[in-house]
Amino acid sequence: MDPNPTNFPILSYVMSRLPASISSIRSPTARAHDIEEPPISSPSSSSSSAPFFQDPLVERMPHLKDPKVMSAMAEAVSEISQTRSILQALGERPDHEAIDIAKSKVAEIESVLSSQLEEIALSPRRADVDKERENAEREKMMYKAVIQLDEMHDAYEKLLRSSEEKLMKIYDSAVREKEEGDEDDEEENQVVDEVNEEVVAILKDENIDKVDLTGRKLRILPEAFGKLRHLLVLNLSSNQFQSLPDSIAGLEILEDLNLSSNSLQSLPDSIGLLLKLKILNVSGNKLTALPDSISHCKSLVELDASFNNLAYLPTNIGYEMVNLRKLSVQYNKIRSLPTSVGEMKSLQNLDVHFNELHGLPATIGKLTNLLTLNLSGNFSDLKELPLTFGELINLEELDLSNNQIHALPDSFGKLEKLVKLNLEQNPIVIPPIEVVKDGVETVKIYMAKRWADLLLEEEERSKQETEEVQDNGWLKRSVSKLNDVVTKASEYLGSPRSPRDPCLDQQL
Repeated sequence: MDPNPTNFPILSYVMSRLPASISSIRSPTARAHDIEEPPISSPSSSSSSAPFFQDPLVERMPHLKDPKVMSAMAEAVSEISQTRSILQALGERPDHEAIDIAKSKVAEIESVLSSQLEEIALSPRRADVDKERENAEREKMMYKAVIQLDEMHDAYEKLLRSSEEKLMKIYDSAVREKEEGDEDDEEENQVVDEVNEEVVAILKDENIDKVDLTGRKLRILPEAFGKLRHLLVLNLSSNQFQSLPDSIAGLEILEDLNLSSNSLQSLPDSIGLLLKLKILNVSGNKLTALPDSISHCKSLVELDASFNNLAYLPTNIGYEMVNLRKLSVQYNKIRSLPTSVGEMKSLQNLDVHFNELHGLPATIGKLTNLLTLNLSGNFSDLKELPLTFGELINLEELDLSNNQIHALPDSFGKLEKLVKLNLEQNPIVIPPIEVVKDGVETVKIYMAKRWADLLLEEEERSKQETEEVQDNGWLKRSVSKLNDVVTKASEYLGSPRSPRDPCLDQQL
C-alpha cells in the first residue's frame, strides 16, 4: 500500500525518512512497498547500507540530502500518510472480477427496485413489499461499499502520482534557488514530431502487407494507417508512442502487431475489432489495464503483456480467447487471475512470475493442454495452490520458486508428465525438504503415495460409516419389531373384555 519505489522514487525516498511519529502509522504487518522491490532502509541507516535503487537517485538529485529540501517535502506528503492509514483500516483493494460482479449486482438490484415501484403504483401494495425493498437496499449498499473501496484505492494512486509531481516541483525550486542558472539538459528526451519520410512513403502504398518501423523515435501514428487494408504485419516497437488512433481497427486482416517498448498508457477499445490478429506484443509499456474489448480477438495465439503495470486481466478474457496458446504477463502487479482463464483450453504456456498473486482460481485445473507454468517471484503473496492443480495432466515444467508455499496440493502426484520443478526459496513442509532435494521424480512419487494413502483412508472411513449405518439399521429394525409385539400385547391386555354372548346364559 506504500508507494512503489520504481513508479514513485522521490515519494518513496521521502516517506522512508519520515519521522517516527508519522511513519509509525504504518501497520506492523503491512508491506513497506511492493514486495519485488528491495527493502527501504530506515532513517537511521547509514548511506553505505542504502539499497542500490537509492544511490542513482541521490546521485541524480544530490539536493535530496539537504535538510531544508527534505523538510519541505515531508510536509507535502502528510496527506499520503493519512490516506494510507485509512486504507489500511478498510482493507486491500478488491480484485477486478469482484468489482465487475459488484457493479452487475447493483444494476440488477436497481432494476428490481425500479420494477417494484411500477407495481406499487399500478396495484395494491403488498404487506411484505417494504421488507423486500429494505433487504434489497441493504444488499445494494454492501456491493456499493466494494465499489467505493476500489474507488478509494484508485484515488489513492492518483494522489501518489500528484504527490510525486509536487515533490519534483519542490526539488526543482530548491535547485533554482541554490544553483542559479543550473538547469538540467533534457534534449535527449525531446523528440521533434516531424512527419517521417518513411511513414509518408508507406502510406502511399495501399497494397503493402508488412511494415517495420522499429526504433524510429516516432510519437504519433497517423490516422491514415487504418487505410492499409492489406497489412498483415505491423512492427512499431521501440518508439515513443503514448497512444494509438482508433483507426487501427481498419487493419481488418492484420495478424501480427508488435507495440513493445513504447510509452503506451492504454490501448484503444477498437483493438477488439482486429478479429484476424494472431500475435500481439504490448510488453514494456505503461499499461495499467487491458481493454475489455481485447477478449474479442478470438484468433489470438500469443499475447505478451509483460513488463507493464497491469493490476488485473479482463474478467471475460478466457471465454473468447479459446485459441490462445501462450500468455505472458510477467513483471506486472496482478493480484488474481480471473476464473475465466480456465476456459483457455488451448493454452500451453502461462507465465505470471513477478506479480502479486494471492492464489489461483480452482478453474486452473481445466487447462489440460498446459505444458509450462511459471508462478515464481510472487513472494509473500502466493501461499497455496488449489486442489485442482493436479488436473494439469500434461504439465511438463513448473517454477514455484520465491513464494511462501508450505505444502503442495495433495493431487500433485497426478502430474505424471512433469520433468522440471523449481521449489527454491519456499518454506516447504510437504513434501519434506529432503524429498525435494532428491528431484522432481522423488517429489512425484512421494505425493502420489500420499494421494493414494489419503484415498485409502477416505475409502476406509466411508466403509466404516456404511457398516455403522447398516448395523444401526439392523438394530432399529429389531427394536421396531419388538415394539410392535409389545404394543399388540399391551393393546390386548389393556383392552376391555368382549360382551358376554347371551346364548351362554340360557337355561339348558
